[in-house]
Amino acid sequence: MTQKNNPLHGITLEKVLIELIEHYGWNELGARINIRCFNDDPSIKSSLKFLRKTEWARTKVENLYLDMVS
Repeated sequence: MTQKNNPLHGITLEKVLIELIEHYGWNELGARINIRCFNDDPSIKSSLKFLRKTEWARTKVENLYLDMVS
């Protein structure tokens, strides 16, 4: 199955998160997407764990990333 229409194909969730943090910082990211793992003692590891289990939060992060790169 091809993924040519998927703009996130080949981009890991970790890469998406790191680029968002570099661009916005934790404070702005937490303001844009209000989830505890961004606002309360944030870390890449805890955020990835939460985002991998929580589809709605992952979708918000992916959409913010797509807005940022477009």
